[in-house]
Amino acid sequence: SEAKAGRTDLIFLIRFRHCCLLRNQRCLLAYLYDRLLRIRALRWEYGSVLPNTVQFHMAAEEVEWFNRYKKSLATYMRSVGGEEGLDLTQDLKPPKSLYIEVRCLRDYGEFEIDDGTTVLKKDCDTTPLLKKNSQHFLPRWKCEQLIRQGVLEHVLS
Repeated sequence: SEAKAGRTDLIFLIRFRHCCLLRNQRCLLAYLYDRLLRIRALRWEYGSVLPNTVQFHMAAEEVEWFNRYKKSLATYMRSVGGEEGLDLTQDLKPPKSLYIEVRCLRDYGEFEIDDGTTVLKKDCDTTPLLKKNSQHFLPRWKCEQLIRQGVLEHVLS
């Protein structure tokens, strides 16, 4: 009000304050955008369920955005690739072979492949295979999610 009344020496202070506010706004928007990109990357890294340790550090709005992004991605993946859809989260790196050797890091229980066969301890046994410290030769596309979840570990020979 004093600047409107004729005090021209305040105009520079008002402009400086306004520029500082705009800079702070740009910095805040850049921070929020970077955080949004990191949350989006979490969906590709961890899958559709985030660990509690990660979710603990997220605001409620960020968790809500993650859930909406997860649903949007799932809808898109179902819409492409025919009846079954196309899982874009598989093979984040190009595979060198279709089957890989994996070691089970913890007891998982029954593990069923898409063709309906259940991986068993032995051919004649009915005990589920994935027990701690057991090694298996399994399809890469089926194991990749379990590797990211920490159930299996890729054994490099």
